Amino acid sequence: MLNLVLFGPPGAGKGTQSQKLIEKHGLIHLSTGDLLRGEISQGTALGLEAKKLMDEGMLVPDEVVIGMISNKLDANKEAEGFIFDGFPRTVAQAEALDNLLESKAATISHMIALEVDAEELERRLLERGKESGRADDANPEVIRKRIKEYNDKTAPVAGFYKNQDKFKSINGIGSIDQIYGAIDAVIEQ
Repeated sequence: MLNLVLFGPPGAGKGTQSQKLIEKHGLIHLSTGDLLRGEISQGTALGLEAKKLMDEGMLVPDEVVIGMISNKLDANKEAEGFIFDGFPRTVAQAEALDNLLESKAATISHMIALEVDAEELERRLLERGKESGRADDANPEVIRKRIKEYNDKTAPVAGFYKNQDKFKSINGIGSIDQIYGAIDAVIEQ
């Protein structure tokens, strides 16, 4: 089973690259953002709370996200593997994910980090906000807060996977196909 953590700040291109990986490797895309947006669109209590936090650029509580991931894994037991996009965001979440996967006789194969500078991230997110109408992508102040949140709380997760020899950094600036080629080379090793 191929389980990848696709890592990088908001706007790094994780969703775009995930689609290419899904097509080639038959993986299930597990985007916590998509799971949460699904709850929001359904108007659930979880969705309403998540929307408030997301609109402020804050993270949703770990136990909620781990529960959603466990349900998704259980619903797709025959999968070739999963792409974890937007999760784990903290070392505690990485540890919880390892424990969850271990309980299901699985493990993370690689963490692939897309590296993109803050100026490019803000440009990409503002553009995406115009196209998608997402409130968290339309406000430069919220975007900067999300990037700071990533740098302060999420970037340290890389060390967790470095210690397991599962971390690989990829330049996230270039053509979609160039970036995908670098990601696929890691997987094919």
